[in-house]
Amino acid sequence: MAKSFPLFGGLSESDAINLDELIDLFLNGTADGICMVDMEDRFIRVNMMYTKIFGYTEKELLGRKFEDVIHSYLTDDVIKAVKQGEFIHDLVTQFYHRDGSLLDIAVSFSPLRNSSGEIIAIIGSYRDITKHLTIERELKTTRKLYQLITENTTDMIKLYSKDKRVLYASPSHTQGVGIPPEELVGQDVYNIILPEEKENFDKVYEELKKTGEPQLYQVKMRTIDNGFIYSETNMSPIYNENRELEAFVTVGRDISDRVKNDDALRNLDRLSIIGQLAAGVAHEIRNPLTSLKGFSKLLKSTIDKQKQEDYLSIIMNELDRIDMIVNEFMSLAKPQAIQFERESLSTILESTVNILHPQALLHNVQIINRFTTEDIELLCSPHQLKQVFVNFLKNAIESMPSGGKVYIDVQKVNEKEVLIQFTDEGIGIDSQLLEYLGTPFYTTKDKGIGLGLTVSNKIIQEHNGTMKIGSKLGKGTTVAVTLEYV
Repeated sequence: MAKSFPLFGGLSESDAINLDELIDLFLNGTADGICMVDMEDRFIRVNMMYTKIFGYTEKELLGRKFEDVIHSYLTDDVIKAVKQGEFIHDLVTQFYHRDGSLLDIAVSFSPLRNSSGEIIAIIGSYRDITKHLTIERELKTTRKLYQLITENTTDMIKLYSKDKRVLYASPSHTQGVGIPPEELVGQDVYNIILPEEKENFDKVYEELKKTGEPQLYQVKMRTIDNGFIYSETNMSPIYNENRELEAFVTVGRDISDRVKNDDALRNLDRLSIIGQLAAGVAHEIRNPLTSLKGFSKLLKSTIDKQKQEDYLSIIMNELDRIDMIVNEFMSLAKPQAIQFERESLSTILESTVNILHPQALLHNVQIINRFTTEDIELLCSPHQLKQVFVNFLKNAIESMPSGGKVYIDVQKVNEKEVLIQFTDEGIGIDSQLLEYLGTPFYTTKDKGIGLGLTVSNKIIQEHNGTMKIGSKLGKGTTVAVTLEYV
């Protein structure tokens, strides 16, 4: 009969527990898999966790040789060393499960001695770390993949701290802006972008913090030779475990060539408009010139002071009219730097109508302003918006070969946006063709180049606005533009 020992001092004999039961409690209560093998490498004891880890039952293991059942990457030297009295701690190796799958195991071996100090068995303690190491391997693979991407992509990737300092810059910056990534690390973002971009960057950053959504924006980045490139950049947030903004990542792409192409398209469209308006402007100037010629002759032939003053007054009015027409025409023809400024919407629209007035007269078209005199100011590029509105009015005029009316309506739709509508009484557009409008080089005109609406839509988008076109055959067309006002 096995000897019993009290678990705690002072307990009665009835409270004592059998030694074998104590060992069973220990083996089945531990989170590790435990096995005992004798000096001939045969299993003499296993716990439930051991069978759970390797998929064998206790009956299948007891009495069988260790190497016949548990196939592993352990070397014979390890077992020999333990039989000679060494302790092996947390050896990470691999064992096979009964189903053939490979397990990552952290194993410790200890020699078991009898009361005489003789080693009579080996105790093995096993912990399955397969899931842990799999996660580590996946993380390592992911890191390598990200490193491979960042080191070979042409996109410029930067990691910023929340105080806007560069923590990491991809090697592509050397090619993109001529600055090695190690020189960018630690720099403030405002040293990387141009000074005039600061306000826009801060606005984008605040929107990122407010919404938590990635932000796409265009920015001018410095180059090593103090020049700049246009970068289309995506800014994404990085949060800590408390959902607090800890850092952010920017991925930028050099779009300088695209910006140049956009500028070229705008100039091409502008020159096309100028060419088409030239005949109307010439016709409008010819009328006051005829008056000037006639009244100059009358002025020369009279000595009446009152008549001279009347003639001179008419001549000056006609000269002012010519000057106004030429100035408006030249403002459209002259290349303008893209620069946003505060400008009155009514001023832009009135200037646009003045440019189109000769063209409208030629086509027997009346342009009717139905907007209020309320001063609505936009933060915009006035010349670019004028180019857009000229395009819309010109299209409206050309859609009415027999004459008609074009209405311009302006109304505030909320506290931030204003709606501008251009409505004509023209022939309209088939609904099946509407979806193609705005596609580069697609046009419904015999002499069109198909860039007007493409360029107009691009300009409106750059002003954070939208453009919609509605039309019915035989009823007319409405172009609706929504812009932000200040």
